[in-house]
Amino acid sequence: MKHENMAAASFACLYIATVLLLLILPITTSTSTSPSPLAEDDEFKVGWRQPAPNETEMYSQWATTKTFHVGDSLRFEYKNDSVMVVDKWGYYHCNSSHPVSVFKDGRNTLIKLERPGPLYFVSGDPEHCKNGQRLMVEVITLHPRSPMDASPAPSPFSNAPSLLVVPQILAPFYYYVLLFNN
Repeated sequence: MKHENMAAASFACLYIATVLLLLILPITTSTSTSPSPLAEDDEFKVGWRQPAPNETEMYSQWATTKTFHVGDSLRFEYKNDSVMVVDKWGYYHCNSSHPVSVFKDGRNTLIKLERPGPLYFVSGDPEHCKNGQRLMVEVITLHPRSPMDASPAPSPFSNAPSLLVVPQILAPFYYYVLLFNN
């Protein structure tokens, strides 16, 4: 009977020691580094003017060299004109009769890119649009991490000295189990 009580006590101590190990180990091995933030939002300047006859594709060509993300902004800089956000049909037909938004605020219009997908912009002057003053941008969801964030993650054992605390705390429990199990 006494041997069964000792075995039960030994098992209980071993169980408690294991539970403590499982509770303490994640705390002592966690790192204090937080995930790297995403890259900052960009602002793209658009010199909004009617293109010359030999530059009718300049806005399309410009847009294909850029990557636009949700959170970025387009700053339209213009004189005596307007910027209209239109649907796809309005863009391809230079029809601004049903614009989504109209901006006529003078020299600068800042438009935040708030959702993924295509966005279409045309001049409020239909002749300007027909001459190439229109812009389509494809907005994607998130910014990639910056090159500095691409460094490898820290090793889970980077703070290895703190791991030595766990055996020191649990040693008496294991010693007790070994001592009374014999």
